[in-house]
Amino acid sequence: MAAFLLGAVLLIVQPQIVPSRPAINSNAETSSQSVQRELLKKTSQKNDFKENIHSNGSCQQLPQTIIIGVRKGGTRALLEMLSLHPDIAAAESEVHFFDWEDHYKNGLQWYINQMPFSYPHQITVEKTPAYFTSPKVPERVYNMNQSMRLLLILRDPSERVLSDYTQVFYNHMQKHKPYPSIEKFLIKNGELNVDYKAINRSLYYIHMQNWLKYFPLDHIHIVDGDKLIKDPFPEIEKVERFLKLSPQINASNFYFNKTKGFYCLRDSGRERCLHESKGRAHPQVDTRLLEKLQEYFHEPNKKFFELVGRTFDWH
Repeated sequence: MAAFLLGAVLLIVQPQIVPSRPAINSNAETSSQSVQRELLKKTSQKNDFKENIHSNGSCQQLPQTIIIGVRKGGTRALLEMLSLHPDIAAAESEVHFFDWEDHYKNGLQWYINQMPFSYPHQITVEKTPAYFTSPKVPERVYNMNQSMRLLLILRDPSERVLSDYTQVFYNHMQKHKPYPSIEKFLIKNGELNVDYKAINRSLYYIHMQNWLKYFPLDHIHIVDGDKLIKDPFPEIEKVERFLKLSPQINASNFYFNKTKGFYCLRDSGRERCLHESKGRAHPQVDTRLLEKLQEYFHEPNKKFFELVGRTFDWH
């Protein structure tokens, strides 16, 4: 009973989930904390660093892996699935450290304070989908940690455009604000509006070139977002191997929810699904307009395939 009450008090005091696994006193702990200290000294403007260490031996540390995007590609699903692994400690919210100036100027100490408590043997992960398309972010991540392991999840560019619009549309609806039809954004002067931000975000090869200036391709694992939706387990297996994690996530951790129309998670007998905002139906788009959108992405997709040395089943 005493242990239960103590656990309850800790949960109230610390809103971030603290891993329940025992702390490991090994060279890994010393190495991890030493690396973090050196990074702080090199990149932070202040010297009054504070190590937030929990009484159970866990601490907040810089992420070793970042899910950099892409927006509406399935980043939340990827993070939730990856969190099934006991050696993963994931930040709950999108941090926007590297792309928002008001956050970045706060320095790495602020960034660390946004991370979950984790043990030395765990990999800390944060995800902010806007990182992939933000020009300043690759260099900033590189300056923090040149050996960072990056996760990028992509979907069919045309489908991603429709998902992008759908999210903004529902955000306006919830606030009882009118929002134009998708045709208003996709068509300009009778032609496809290539200046539409949602379209620019789907030009993957342009943004990927920026990341490859700083990180080798073997430091960026591309998750097939379309396959993750249809059959998540094989994609998560690949992520485990990329992060050099022991194979802990099983096919039994996933089950198809017929009501929602997508896969949900099962962890230690507890079932959970993504928020209702996920998996929303896309707006109906005229077939000719959709074909025009797919045709526009044909050449950029080809360039992206050549850039990363693999193909995807996109229109």
